[in-house]
Amino acid sequence: MSADLIRIVSRDSPMALAQVERVRAELAALHPDARTEVVPVRTTGDKWMGDLSAVEGKGAFTKEVDAALLAGEADLAVHCVKDIPADRPLPAGTAFAAFLRRDDIRDALIHPGGLCLDELPAGTRIGTSSVRRAAQLAASHPHLLCVPMRGNANRRLEKLAAGEADALLLAASGLERIGRPDVITEILSPEVMCPPIGAGVLALQCREGDSDLIDAVSGLGDPAAHRETTAERMFLHVLQGHCNSPIAGYAQVERNGDLSLRAKVFTPDGKTVLNAHEWAGALDPATLGTSVAVSLLRQGARELIDGIAH
Repeated sequence: MSADLIRIVSRDSPMALAQVERVRAELAALHPDARTEVVPVRTTGDKWMGDLSAVEGKGAFTKEVDAALLAGEADLAVHCVKDIPADRPLPAGTAFAAFLRRDDIRDALIHPGGLCLDELPAGTRIGTSSVRRAAQLAASHPHLLCVPMRGNANRRLEKLAAGEADALLLAASGLERIGRPDVITEILSPEVMCPPIGAGVLALQCREGDSDLIDAVSGLGDPAAHRETTAERMFLHVLQGHCNSPIAGYAQVERNGDLSLRAKVFTPDGKTVLNAHEWAGALDPATLGTSVAVSLLRQGARELIDGIAH
């Protein structure tokens, strides 16, 4: 590894910058002579507080970061995998260099009164703009009310304190990253609240031709995270889900190396839930992702997804 400067581009939110610091620390441990610099960019998704589908949905959090990479203004991008659209390929000329060891994939409930999800009284307002969370709550806790709430985790905690909602659902790993695990009332199991595709995984993205950099950072990659993420993203790619599709799922590498993928597709009102759970056996992760998607398509997932406005 040469002593060349590695410019790392990321969203400018507190959580995104905390994620970059993790990457810098892991890089420094692997390559003590490496020099890094952070290039923060403000993305459309961070500027726009309305419905994400009005600004191209998920790509809203990655477009400006990708542009900085392709323009040569930065060398390495750090993304949350859950923010990277899977219904279309990565921007031409870029490639994943590594998927970091996976953090907690679960959702956390924050309730100032300390109540758990099952204890919340009817009419409790849950702040979330996630169609995935809203559909699952509608299915399991129809007496609760979802109120739209966007913004980074710190901003949402401020809105909760200001009374704009009675409780919040946020990613447990995100609260860990910004140093606020203290606000968590209850961590919900994936059975109660199935996570988004790519939950808890940070991806490192480079220009395809930067082979020295790809070699240098590939050592940060985690083999289990790579297998799980590959299965999940192929699943989403085959389903061709959009940002208004309530789709959830997670792959898991067991201790013995076996890989499984559990996935769900919902109607926004939670009245219809399609389920699939398969083991890879000898299948590679991408084949597992394809197989689980096909299983849900056989159950009517295509009609369900296409029936949702976006």
